[in-house]
Amino acid sequence: MISLNLLGKSQNSSITLPDMSSLDAITRQLPEGYYSTFRTYDGCTRVIGLSAHLRRLPNTGASSLRRNLLHLLEPYRPGEVRVRVIETKQGQLYIAIEPLKLLPSDAYENGVRVETTSIQRNNPRAKSTSFISVSDRERKHIARAGIFEALLVKNGRILEGMTSNFFYVIDDILFTAQKDILLGVTRTMVIRAARGRGVEVRYRALELSQLSAVKEAFITSSSRGIVPVIQIDDVQVGQGRVGRITKKLMRAYEEHVNENAEKI
Repeated sequence: MISLNLLGKSQNSSITLPDMSSLDAITRQLPEGYYSTFRTYDGCTRVIGLSAHLRRLPNTGASSLRRNLLHLLEPYRPGEVRVRVIETKQGQLYIAIEPLKLLPSDAYENGVRVETTSIQRNNPRAKSTSFISVSDRERKHIARAGIFEALLVKNGRILEGMTSNFFYVIDDILFTAQKDILLGVTRTMVIRAARGRGVEVRYRALELSQLSAVKEAFITSSSRGIVPVIQIDDVQVGQGRVGRITKKLMRAYEEHVNENAEKI
């Protein structure tokens, strides 16, 4: 069951909305604002990059939020959850929590298909709740089509995913866009892990005309980690299977999570 709480100065209030089917459904019904989404580890006691997630909320006190979050997570232990923290432009703070549903192992072992879309974020650097409504039609389309994610294209260049950051490999060099994207928490950690494993990283968005040259690709997000991509639109990525560098970084990211997830 998904829970939603409004945090107040003196007490917290549990809230029920007409549609409580998903975190996105809840977000669309709340006033516009900013948000961050992450998953827990170790029985709802740790989060990877929690401090960075909380910095996305411009007027929220991290210490108070951590205390409230710990309390709200108690009913879900010892399981794991996915959390969305939302700060409205009026200053209201909401925490929505749902039990974590892991991706099937096939997504990590054999990769996923993605497609490109022309929808855009108004302000790529801010994680605004308004984008969830803007992208709703595309989200429903890819769900019906069995597509895992949609990649945002601007001026013929792939920038990022609707709910993820995008990486690709050409000539054993790892590339990712730097401008006009949301700088994801997991993205930063993957870049550090890559450089720590001797993988060269360069910042450059992928031109659609270069799709056939891509040998490996993957997307990253806090809830899903690194998910290999084996097809973009109708173009097969590399040999159509998870590549060597992607596998190396998947292992490195798991090690990073185990060593560095923050206590709430």
